[in-house]
Amino acid sequence: MTEGKPPDGPAAFDSAVATRRGDDGTTGLLFGGPRVRKDDLRTETYGTIDEAVAALGLARAQLGVKDRLGTLNVGFGELPAILLRLQRELFVAAAELATRPDAWDRQQDGVSRVSQAMVDGLESMLREAEAHITMPTEFVVPGETPTSAAIELARTTVRRAERRAVTLGSEGLIPGPHLLPYLNRLADLLWVLARAAEQAEARSAPPSRPDRRRAATTRSDR
Repeated sequence: MTEGKPPDGPAAFDSAVATRRGDDGTTGLLFGGPRVRKDDLRTETYGTIDEAVAALGLARAQLGVKDRLGTLNVGFGELPAILLRLQRELFVAAAELATRPDAWDRQQDGVSRVSQAMVDGLESMLREAEAHITMPTEFVVPGETPTSAAIELARTTVRRAERRAVTLGSEGLIPGPHLLPYLNRLADLLWVLARAAEQAEARSAPPSRPDRRRAATTRSDR
């Protein structure tokens, strides 16, 4: 037997990422306390939010490539900054869900708990975005551009997180009153941002019914 190695595997190393404490299928919540199973509904919900953050990162990376290639036209406006802002806000939503009930009084609005100001911010962005696009009049099929498709992926992931959060709320496991409105409004905003991303490239998503014509691709002056 090689010195320093256990009989059933290689020698352990000091990883900055792998703590090995989760090898039993458990994970820790914020502010310490008892660990929970990785398939706990809270873990599933904030893990779904983590997926949405990654999908928004994909959209932002697409815009970053356009910027480096010099093809990020003015039609995208502040979309890269908006996506980064939403990613950061979703970390706040995840933190709220990852806090054990006996530590809810240690949460801070806008840091580890969704605030009314965050919901209001989504409302403002939604109002601004809707004023600058041509709104489809029926369901559309995602996938017209890589950026809009990534935003749509984030939107559907946020909707899944919202469904999980509704269940958590019915069990009294959501500490604040703003998380559900935030997720609901965010999904609405992402749908509009996906349309904005399409129209920034003079494209429009095809309607869900093949017998319908596409909406105009020009941006609205409303």
